[in-house]
Amino acid sequence: MDITAFETRLREERLAAVVRGRDAAAALRAVLALAEEGIGLIEVSLTTADACRVIADAVRETAGAARVGAGTVLTREDLLRAREAGAEWIVTPALCAGVTAAVEAELPVLAGALTPTEVVAARAAGATAVKLFPASAVGPGYVRALRDPFPGLPLVPVGGVDAASAPDYLAAGAVAVGVGGPLLGDAAEGGDLAALRERARALRAACAAGGAR
Repeated sequence: MDITAFETRLREERLAAVVRGRDAAAALRAVLALAEEGIGLIEVSLTTADACRVIADAVRETAGAARVGAGTVLTREDLLRAREAGAEWIVTPALCAGVTAAVEAELPVLAGALTPTEVVAARAAGATAVKLFPASAVGPGYVRALRDPFPGLPLVPVGGVDAASAPDYLAAGAVAVGVGGPLLGDAAEGGDLAALRERARALRAACAAGGAR
């Protein structure tokens, strides 16, 4: 997935799901359920049990219906493992070697940042978009404030975002939101997939109605 295509997909989807869990088989089932519910961008954190196998299996089984990325990519070694597994996009929790490695590999990357200085540094490093993390520490008003000095900056709040707050972040100017725990619940640990599907439908509807693009 090239960078331009990813940028377009991110703006269209307005949502990226974040999967992490201690049960590899359950994590894969969660990814497939999300893809079946129409969520087109799904990040599998490298903190997930046997994460690279989950990524590889998810890429194969979703067959392009969803674009599978790797999250919590901190090092060049993490990037190489994720790319070998077939990850199509990369997410980091902070400015780190993983950002540089993803840019060099010409993979789309959401680089984690919080302060204005970090946000500028992330874009200067070549980040496709900035993962504003942890979003729950600052709220939608912070996104709106950042949009004033950085009007064209693609921000993706992640961390504590749920169906209730997602529209507020989008209305404040975020291009998309990333949602983990509030969406996944216990599904990636072997929990209720039917409940996951319900939350996915609700979150997609909330993002579709989420205001400014």
